[in-house]
Amino acid sequence: MTGPGEPDGDAGLDSSDVIRAITELMLGEAPHLKRADVAELSGVDPDVARQRWRALGFPEADEEDAAFTQADVEALRLTQELVELGIIEPDTEQPFIRTIGRSFARLADWQVRAFLGSMGADSQEEVAAGDLAELEKVVPLGEKVQAYVWRRHLVNAASRLLLTDADVDTSPMVVGFADIVGYTSRSRKMTRQELTDMVERFEEVTGGVITDHHGRVVKTIGDEVLFVVDEPKDAAALALELLEKHQDDEEFPEVRIGLAHGNVLNHMGDVFGPVVNVASRLTSVARPGSIVVDRDMAEHLRDDDELRLKRMRRTSVKGYEHLEPWSLKRPRGKDDPGD
Repeated sequence: MTGPGEPDGDAGLDSSDVIRAITELMLGEAPHLKRADVAELSGVDPDVARQRWRALGFPEADEEDAAFTQADVEALRLTQELVELGIIEPDTEQPFIRTIGRSFARLADWQVRAFLGSMGADSQEEVAAGDLAELEKVVPLGEKVQAYVWRRHLVNAASRLLLTDADVDTSPMVVGFADIVGYTSRSRKMTRQELTDMVERFEEVTGGVITDHHGRVVKTIGDEVLFVVDEPKDAAALALELLEKHQDDEEFPEVRIGLAHGNVLNHMGDVFGPVVNVASRLTSVARPGSIVVDRDMAEHLRDDDELRLKRMRRTSVKGYEHLEPWSLKRPRGKDDPGD
């Protein structure tokens, strides 16, 4: 039996019903606090509270809108504790919060679409009250899995940084880009599902290979993945394996790869500096199904008998004149016809 004002379990809900029900489920109560209330209850300056809210990527609420809950108050308190403990420094606070907001926004969008798809619902109008009850069971499970993955990544990140004695944000490493060959032309001929399958396969395989060779995926940017690896030899093995995946797996697209070695600035999980730009430019000049590395990377690999390097013609690309690329391949076999 449903309570007063509650829709029947099999009835469809309109948009306002869905949003109200999801808000109460996710935040524990209906919004009833204004911006000034949240600032006062949390003990955080109103302007600071507003800046943090916007940095998370949420739309700004009007002064008189009762758009907040006690969960928002608690989140501000916890953030302030991190600031006071020195974990979040004043000059990095906004980038830190923006990074969290962007990461979870993308994750939440995917999760909601996946949940609606599992119910066969493509819109709010197709969501029934019974589906929201199912969501109530799913959310705690998702929270536990996300907390586990986060803790596991903390262990990996701490191990990587401590074992390399990294005490500064700038450190030498290999930056790589793997780019799907002919993505634009291929996508025009594919159905939406075929394109989704190809991109998912690309992300799945590249992520696995990069991790297997002690690397880290920094981010995926449409049809390419940006990754970093500490050791040049690991990066070379990684790139060669990725290149050969297309031969063994019809669902994995052909790629081209650019690698560059040097000092890189690590900031909020992303990487910056000339080395990143060089790796990107090398990818753009690589032929389909090939690997191109910079001179520094080639110097680190020159004496490795398990690899074959060949200097290519110098080239000029945006921001870099006379860039010196090298092709990277496996050693020539008996049946290899040569370059």
